[in-house]
Amino acid sequence: MTFTSSEFLNPVNTQTWANGRHLVRCLKIIQETRDVRTYCFSMQQPVLFFFKPGQFVTLELEIDGEQVMRSYTISSAPSIPYSFSITVKRVSGGLVSNWLHDNLQEGDLIAVHGPVGQFNCIDYPAEKVLLLSGGVGITPVMSMARWFFNTNSEVDMVFAHSARTPSDIIYRAELDYMSTRIENFKLHLICEQSETGQIWGGYRGFLTREMLQLIAPDFLDREVFCCGPTPYMRAVRQLLQEAGYDFSRYHEESFGATPDEDIAMAEEHAAEALERDDLPQDGYWVTFQDSGKSVQVVDGTTLHEAAASADLNIPKACGMGICGTCRVRVLGGETEMQQNGGISEEEIAEGYVLSCCTSVKGNVAVEY
Repeated sequence: MTFTSSEFLNPVNTQTWANGRHLVRCLKIIQETRDVRTYCFSMQQPVLFFFKPGQFVTLELEIDGEQVMRSYTISSAPSIPYSFSITVKRVSGGLVSNWLHDNLQEGDLIAVHGPVGQFNCIDYPAEKVLLLSGGVGITPVMSMARWFFNTNSEVDMVFAHSARTPSDIIYRAELDYMSTRIENFKLHLICEQSETGQIWGGYRGFLTREMLQLIAPDFLDREVFCCGPTPYMRAVRQLLQEAGYDFSRYHEESFGATPDEDIAMAEEHAAEALERDDLPQDGYWVTFQDSGKSVQVVDGTTLHEAAASADLNIPKACGMGICGTCRVRVLGGETEMQQNGGISEEEIAEGYVLSCCTSVKGNVAVEY
């Protein structure tokens, strides 16, 4: 008797991940370093979590009775498609990072939004890449490296990571493993200092142009993907600029490095807008259709500020048009959006905007 292969295969009905709100379950928690943990998520039914390596999700949490949104880069790769992971460093005074470390347990359900983000290696294909990271900024470039590694890509990778001490190197064992398995992955670790009793034979101090020249002599010919603390990325841009690098081939994860002062400035601007009581008689009306509320605002007021004036809370995380959390649909009227990658062209064509960075330029109707 002859059988065809199809007779031994049962069809599996799966869904593919798409940008939106999803309930996911925490399956596993991995202690990466003393203050860094990886959280692995999946759904009850089979879902293919495909995303572009380097993109991020926004967590929707309830902390002390308040809804809090916070975005984290996906650290896993879509080459392992039925789950995804984020890696979180506990930050002193950090509301969300401390809550996650202290409260999120295996088996817990949380809501996530995404995936979104323009920082990824799919949209910028290259034969040779330089992956630069500092601290927990390693997460998006690690997703890229895992993707290239798992798919047996022929991309020539140089991976240079900076950490405070050897014990602060995230994914160190996996990075070492990858570097010994394939010829097209060159690993370079840089530590600012070593602790008492630690033996360290790698690079010391901070990344410099001279160090980069040793790590990747051909760095001028490589596509660069960079993520880390703001001072780190500023230093990288400066040394590349001094070397005459073509910045059309430079990409950085701006969300993960959003300075606290920039977020504070956005919040201060919103607060000032709410305190304005000198609206001109010819101000614009913003109507929130679902809520049945309207508010008059001056030219340039953001939809998020207008909603707050009407006692409506549109969830947001970054306040800078990056995360996509504050997406709403404009039904009519004139607006102007200055977004930074948190919304797709398809969504824009359907009338959606990011309320945190969309200014009112006339009477507007919003589906909210």
